[in-house]
Amino acid sequence: MSLIETAWAADGGGGGGSGLINILFLGGFVLIFYFLLIRPQSKRRKEHAALVAGLSKGDEVITAGGLAGNITKVEDDFVKVRLASKIEVRIQKTAVSATLPKGTLKSLDEPG
Repeated sequence: MSLIETAWAADGGGGGGSGLINILFLGGFVLIFYFLLIRPQSKRRKEHAALVAGLSKGDEVITAGGLAGNITKVEDDFVKVRLASKIEVRIQKTAVSATLPKGTLKSLDEPG
């Protein structure tokens, strides 16, 4: 047996454990990705869907563009929001980013 054949035979036996380590690292990265990115985003999406489904007339809302007003009419995909005494806009329900506690807009309008 030559020196090269002996070197190849000795090198071939030690590579069995690295495949398992690679699978464990890959599994760890998938778990980290799930808990840090996918799960929180899914939770936020569900909360926003519940918010949009629960919109009703009289709710005080903030839109994604930063406008604050009262909902005057709820339609299928849109809501009418009163921004001032004679100003109403129609926006998509999905553009509503948050609801405010009752009386928040009055407290913002009062000089203080």
